[in-house]
Amino acid sequence: MLTDVKGKWALITGASRGIGEQIALFMAKQGCNLILHARTLENTQEVLKRVKALGVAAYSVAAELSDLNAVDAMLKEIESKGTQVDILLNDAGVQIAYRVDCFTTPPEDFTKSFIINCTAPAMICYRLLPLMMQRGFGRIVNTTSGIKNEPQQAGYSASKAALDKFTTDLATVTDGTDVIISLADPGWCRTDLGGPNAFHSVESCIPGMVAGVFVNDKKSGRLFHAQDYAGLTLEEAVKAIN
Repeated sequence: MLTDVKGKWALITGASRGIGEQIALFMAKQGCNLILHARTLENTQEVLKRVKALGVAAYSVAAELSDLNAVDAMLKEIESKGTQVDILLNDAGVQIAYRVDCFTTPPEDFTKSFIINCTAPAMICYRLLPLMMQRGFGRIVNTTSGIKNEPQQAGYSASKAALDKFTTDLATVTDGTDVIISLADPGWCRTDLGGPNAFHSVESCIPGMVAGVFVNDKKSGRLFHAQDYAGLTLEEAVKAIN
């Protein structure tokens, strides 16, 4: 049986394009209300129109995730609206550069990557998770990467590895409850980050990227490889997991 998300609220970071946009549209089709995050409000306007046309409530918030004060302000704005966030999909991420000569990688590749790809998602989790636990329901899906053996992208890959460790450790707090924390790897998709030579269309990441929202077996800490579920319906994907 699938988790019913009709009428629930989901916060999606990086919702204006690429994988985040696909997640937003799919969740709206399931009747889930949405908070759409991007770096600017203007960036979300087209997606906001599309999800509202699907009959759900939605609004946008803006924050530059490299600025943790801006992340805090975004969360305060959501709190001021009284929105009960039931689902968190931390999709926003950055790949700073491809360093052909990896030995010249500057420290900024690491510091900026870690703040955006790990620290900001962690701070959002810390803010929302206790309330989910109090209510007895919640879903958190953090977007990771299968990247490996790429020292040319060391800052990116290390920050995603840190996010993996943060997520699996945090999952021990909720395992066995109806607050389920998961990781999802979209695979190498043709997005602004993935580039035009990637193996997979961006559409192929659905339903795998949201499978962790719809499972209801109280198991936290799993990694879902989205491409394993490409071409399946949501029901088929969740059945394959269970």
